[in-house]
Amino acid sequence: MLTNFSGAGAPRQGEGNGPAMRRSGTLASRILVAVLGILVVTIALGVCLVLRFDSQRLDRDSELRAVGIAQTVAQDPDIPGALAAGDPRGALQVLASRIVHASGAAYVVITDRDGIRFSHPNPALIGKQLEEPVAALDGHSHTGVDPGSLGRSANGKAPIFDGSGAVVGQVSVGILEVDVAGQYRHEALVIALFSLLVLSIGVLASWLLARTIKRVTFGLELHDFAALLQEREAMLHGIREGVVCFDQRGRLTVVNTEAEHLLRLTPGAVGQTADELVPAGRLRDVLTGRIEGGDLEVLSDDYLLVVNRRQVCLGGRTIGSVVTLRDRTEQESLLRELRALGGLTSTLRAQEHEYANRLHAMSVLMEMGELEEARNYLAELSAGALGRAEDLRSRISPPALAALLTAKIAVATEHAVELVVTSDSHLDQPRSRGADLMSVVGNLVDNALEALAGRHEPRIVTVDLDDADDGVRIVVTDNGPGIAAADPDVVFQDGWSTKTASTGLRRGLGLALVHRLVRRAGGTIDVSTGDGTRFEVRLPPAQVPASPTLAST
Repeated sequence: MLTNFSGAGAPRQGEGNGPAMRRSGTLASRILVAVLGILVVTIALGVCLVLRFDSQRLDRDSELRAVGIAQTVAQDPDIPGALAAGDPRGALQVLASRIVHASGAAYVVITDRDGIRFSHPNPALIGKQLEEPVAALDGHSHTGVDPGSLGRSANGKAPIFDGSGAVVGQVSVGILEVDVAGQYRHEALVIALFSLLVLSIGVLASWLLARTIKRVTFGLELHDFAALLQEREAMLHGIREGVVCFDQRGRLTVVNTEAEHLLRLTPGAVGQTADELVPAGRLRDVLTGRIEGGDLEVLSDDYLLVVNRRQVCLGGRTIGSVVTLRDRTEQESLLRELRALGGLTSTLRAQEHEYANRLHAMSVLMEMGELEEARNYLAELSAGALGRAEDLRSRISPPALAALLTAKIAVATEHAVELVVTSDSHLDQPRSRGADLMSVVGNLVDNALEALAGRHEPRIVTVDLDDADDGVRIVVTDNGPGIAAADPDVVFQDGWSTKTASTGLRRGLGLALVHRLVRRAGGTIDVSTGDGTRFEVRLPPAQVPASPTLAST
């Protein structure tokens, strides 16, 4: 889903392990050789097993056939009488010859109880005794393999009974192994031809499979896949942007190290949905596509993220989505500091003319000899801006917060807003807490100043600071229009604002940032509305949030 399969990313000749992998053959040839090897080995083993079992079956069938012929011959009622009479006319030899020609057996040997032969394919052995004992004297038929005088054969022996049921001889029938071997070779030839047919079909199927795989994989070879995998891993985990991929069901399929860091994901996050991984809010809505747009800024518990979500389509069908995340915490902080300095610079530039006029007035008074008037005028100036700054410095600590309030007073004055720090405000906090206090106070004051834009005078913003035993208390009040929403807490939602964005600064961020800072510090923030808006923040005395924060404007 993330890889470009155009082949442009494949390594060139001489790069990495490409040449060694090329020498091992193409994907199609390797599939063909592998499948062909599997088929050859499988068919060879199958043929060996089939031929072995077939050989055993043929041997057993020959033995059963031989004993069946022997039993049939032994039931002839004329045989017991011929044996008793010694077969003077050779009738048993004639009978055995006829059975041999009719059944296809190699021999039919009829003997008496003593093993004297009365029939045999070799007439010279007629009247001679068997080399082995007469097996059928126990009254049962027997099968087996007999080396015999004619060669190795499958043998069946059946007892001959007289009218009283006594065993008077036996019939031995044999089928030569060479006869069985002919049938065996015929069946082996059939099996071999069938195996060759199967092997040919397997080769054709393997070739078609290799072509299909090559077409589906856009003609890439194994070394291309290895190179693409290496490039994919290097790209995903080497860039400073977070990358998250979801399938068509919204389940996480790919996540790189930066995304795990930015979203605080656990190693087992793959396979879960965004609803299971991310708390409810703007971030989850952007990840799932409920909020659409490009370069969407989202404030998480730790970072300000720029999120882009794109659907991935293949063949006209959506197969998932890719989400990229960029950490803009530091950039946003610098941007807001720069805008704050820019506003302060504009204020100082505007006040430059006023200070020049005052200095000119002082100079004229002194030239005119109006020293008392000049002294009074100087005292009046000292009690103004300089006095306010010194007063804040004596009551508010850390010094950076006092400086921030002094600057905000100057900015408010330029906008015809009266910013008042109550006379009983007092704050004495360690320097380690200064950044968080500045973010909270600065964003609340900025929000109050913006709420008064375009309102009729008087426009007043009041700041009350206190560090009693139960922690820090910050109250910012304005006499603006208040909050129109039914639920005042909606102002803390990331992205909520009643104003349009201005020159690169996204609205709806300041109060959301304040809310996260206060919550992570273990404090509370309350908002009330009526004739204006009142924000009250309480921070515990000991806990200090350690996460990076965005500077206030």
